[in-house]
Amino acid sequence: MVPNSTPDVDWQQIPRMRAYELVINQIESQILAGALKVGDQLPAERDLAAKLGVSRAAVREAMRAMEAQGVVRSGVGVGPDSGTFLTSLPSKALTQFLRLHMSLANFPIDDVVETRIMLERWSARLAARQASADDLGTMSRLLDDMDAERDDIAAFNELDTEFHVALAEAAHNVLITEMTTAIRHSMRAMVLESFRTHGHWHELSDQLRAQHRAIYEAIAAGDSRRAADEVEEHLRSANASLGWGATG
Repeated sequence: MVPNSTPDVDWQQIPRMRAYELVINQIESQILAGALKVGDQLPAERDLAAKLGVSRAAVREAMRAMEAQGVVRSGVGVGPDSGTFLTSLPSKALTQFLRLHMSLANFPIDDVVETRIMLERWSARLAARQASADDLGTMSRLLDDMDAERDDIAAFNELDTEFHVALAEAAHNVLITEMTTAIRHSMRAMVLESFRTHGHWHELSDQLRAQHRAIYEAIAAGDSRRAADEVEEHLRSANASLGWGATG
């Protein structure tokens, strides 16, 4: 399939900003306005620099940043694949972007927990309605692995992360999955440190594993309301047990 040709965008009507950020912001504004879409080819580096009144170096820097984010792809040489094209954001790139932002933004822990509750309640409700046999099998295996690794705090933390990601995946909503994955992965180091300094690890491990099984059993039974309630109870209880803020 030959990509679409360069769209007719009125680049002169875009407000002036600065350097490579200007380039990114102007492309973003055209995407949001519907003037640019996936598959469209951007103007050549020289042309885009002239239209925006920036240097070619600024355009190159903007393209590198956007390519790293999965927004554009660049092809070299000649022919239909050469040039820079808008592409859909791969889930891996989206998850990485969200994970880094979560890690750097230092959001209040109560805000993070409330966001997780909102996302994972909805995941649990959807999973109870439409989880596949493979989804349930994955969750069950992770529960068994957590039982086997109850003495290894680091291994348990990784399995705990995988369980919550598996729960989100069982909902079969890609955006919820990516957001849940980013949040839980960004918390991995903090959770591990809290596990290690808790003081009563085996009691905490027993509590967490029991709550995970309760979530799984509600999902396997197709009880969406109970699954959502079990997730919320688990997250609030864990937050309280680990001493994270006032939530719970």
